[in-house]
Amino acid sequence: MRVTPFLVCSMLLAAAPVFAAAPDHYKLDKAITLGGEGGWDYLTYDAAGKRLFLSRATRVMVVDPATGKVLKEIPGTDGVHGIALAHDLGKGFTSNGRESTVTVFSLKTLEQTDKVKVTGENPDAIVYEPVTRRVFTMNGRSNSSTVIDAATDRVVATIALDGRPEFAVADGKGKVFVNIESKSELSEIDAATAKVVKTWSLAPCESPSGLALDEEHRRLFSGCDNKIMAVSDADAGKVVASFPIGEGVDATRFDPGTQLAFSSNGQGTLTVAHED
Repeated sequence: MRVTPFLVCSMLLAAAPVFAAAPDHYKLDKAITLGGEGGWDYLTYDAAGKRLFLSRATRVMVVDPATGKVLKEIPGTDGVHGIALAHDLGKGFTSNGRESTVTVFSLKTLEQTDKVKVTGENPDAIVYEPVTRRVFTMNGRSNSSTVIDAATDRVVATIALDGRPEFAVADGKGKVFVNIESKSELSEIDAATAKVVKTWSLAPCESPSGLALDEEHRRLFSGCDNKIMAVSDADAGKVVASFPIGEGVDATRFDPGTQLAFSSNGQGTLTVAHED
């Protein structure tokens, strides 16, 4: 089995006035063969430690992307979806969907230090919010988010959501944004009060999954099942642009250095858009 986290695109873009086609200079650089059992879900890159965390069904593989070497595996993460990192606390957190738990591990030793039972079923996306030092799980079968104090590993709140949550991002200023996949909406959570403060329609987007944030310009990028990316103004709470992407999107990312937004598409392509 191969992992190609830097797969290239030659695709397309768009009709929105603030976006343009990215220069066609992305190509497949290399493929790293890791092998082993279990499917793949979210990837999390640790820029400080130069490590790549990969969810593999029952465990998390920690890989050096420069050499392709597996540095360690974190076991006991049944149904793992996402990995969140809290460098200020020296901790990492995984969302374990099948057992509805969060595994807490040390970023130094990569050993498990705790396991937390969440207050909903099938935690999918997981995000660390640094202002409040809280971890938020998005519980797909319960239409809720569990809030965990990252310093003490204790559940402090449960947030009812408008529908089935998918991916989430934190803005570094005390807010968490989450795609509501079943309603084609996007919700804003105040991390300190653990309450939803705003929800808006993502039309013409249908079934949003991946979500990314341009922190400087306050733009949110929702990858949608109907082959578009919807761009929202995070402060105004409304869609301001959209453009076509490939089929089968799951994750989206934004690179502030290049002002490029990325959509990884299940059809085996990557869509790249430039934010002008």
